[in-house]
Amino acid sequence: MAPELAAAAADLARAGVASPRVDAELLVAHVLGVPRGRLLLIDAIRPEELARFRELVERRAGRVPLQHLLGTAAFRHVEPAVGDGVFVPRPETELLAGWGIERTGPGALVVDLCSGSGAIAIAIADETGAERVIAVERSAAALAWLRRNTSAYPVVEVVAGDVTDPGLLSDLHGRVDVLLCNPPYVPDGTAVPPEVAGHDPAEAVFGGPDGLDVIRPVIALAGALLKPGGSVGIEHDDVHGEAVPELLRADGRFIEVTAHDDLTGRPRYATARRRWDSA
Repeated sequence: MAPELAAAAADLARAGVASPRVDAELLVAHVLGVPRGRLLLIDAIRPEELARFRELVERRAGRVPLQHLLGTAAFRHVEPAVGDGVFVPRPETELLAGWGIERTGPGALVVDLCSGSGAIAIAIADETGAERVIAVERSAAALAWLRRNTSAYPVVEVVAGDVTDPGLLSDLHGRVDVLLCNPPYVPDGTAVPPEVAGHDPAEAVFGGPDGLDVIRPVIALAGALLKPGGSVGIEHDDVHGEAVPELLRADGRFIEVTAHDDLTGRPRYATARRRWDSA
């Protein structure tokens, strides 16, 4: 099977795929129904499997997202289903989810805004003793994926809503322990990879002229929803390393504002705690 893998990797490299060998291995493992780590134990591939593999490689070379071809996206210890109409969760968002997980104690109330596929929400449900996780999404297409992915997690409640609505979840004001959000934040007009431009919903990617059109109301909403001492984490574009922490400070209701980099050293998310007083 080595020649087939080498040929596939070469095709993907010529197409500009960032990780051609890894993608080829994941695709053939998917076709064979085995973990990628077991490929070394497989010497041959049946003709029908080879045909399917070549078909998937051709689609990947056409820059269809790998996750769409696999049907799922790996995210921490869960694999939410993804496809047309929903944003594919990225590895860097695992850092934000991990930060939130560390601050979610037993019985906690957690809110995941701009939930999309529900990756953050189900990771929280999977790894913590949260009593209630509310996943908010406005896109009808994304809601279908969100409901599918959260159906196995009874603590997760899906809410169809717009995070820019100041009245959203008004019955929870001052009650939320942890609020996380991976909003659309790419400034309008920014060049994005073909996988994003052709397949991720634009409303889940672009956040207005400066990329902050959704983040601003999310910060205001977090200030209303969080209980005193509650935690907020918001992912942002790498051009927002100073802007988002400053917005949190300027709100006046947050302390311990902290900027965080991703694994490549780029600014990626900002966190804070709700003040203990009534400001």
